[in-house]
Amino acid sequence: MPATTTAVIFDMDGVLIDSEPAWKKAEYEVFTSVGVHVAPELSEITATMTTAEVTRFWYEQNPWSDKSLDELENEVVDRVGRFILEEGTPMTGIQEVLELFRERNFRIGLSTNSPSRLIPLVLEKAGIAPYFDAVSSSEHETHGKPHPAVYLTTAKKLGTPPEKCIVFEDSVHGLMSAKNAGMKTIAVPSGAEFHLDGFDIADLKLRQLSDFNEQHLISLLGR
Repeated sequence: MPATTTAVIFDMDGVLIDSEPAWKKAEYEVFTSVGVHVAPELSEITATMTTAEVTRFWYEQNPWSDKSLDELENEVVDRVGRFILEEGTPMTGIQEVLELFRERNFRIGLSTNSPSRLIPLVLEKAGIAPYFDAVSSSEHETHGKPHPAVYLTTAKKLGTPPEKCIVFEDSVHGLMSAKNAGMKTIAVPSGAEFHLDGFDIADLKLRQLSDFNEQHLISLLGR
């Protein structure tokens, strides 16, 4: 099957690995340790932010003086990293989906809002590092998702025009980022968010990653 789209790019948290519980737990433990009231409804707001944005968000809610923002941010990331290695669960179907794209000679990339040092931990835990040709973190961009920068950076590393990229995302902000970059998108929301209207901008929406198949790919490629 000749491919008009020659690269696929995956978000990381919630797409490659179920890490949302790790982030919530780490943020709660670290920020409450300096006196912040981590309210659940506000915690939901931080789910799509970069770690620097999350730290600034909680500081603005309840300023602390014991430690610097950088120190708190690093504590959160360190705790998330430990959780990933000890308890992280790869998303069902990721190996099969990666194999499908590799068999068709797609370039494969990763674009995440998470810090770059977590990327190898996730790829190692899931046993999928050899599949990836390029990875990028919003940590090295001026803006995180929904800005398109991190996706454009990965496409450039892959040597593939944005319009020839397919993206897998689990968040509305992530979809907006990929759409703003001019890429085709596949939404794989959590069960609790599947009904949200924001996911309607995706070219394809799936209940879970393992549902993706050859027919979906053919449809996306217009074959």
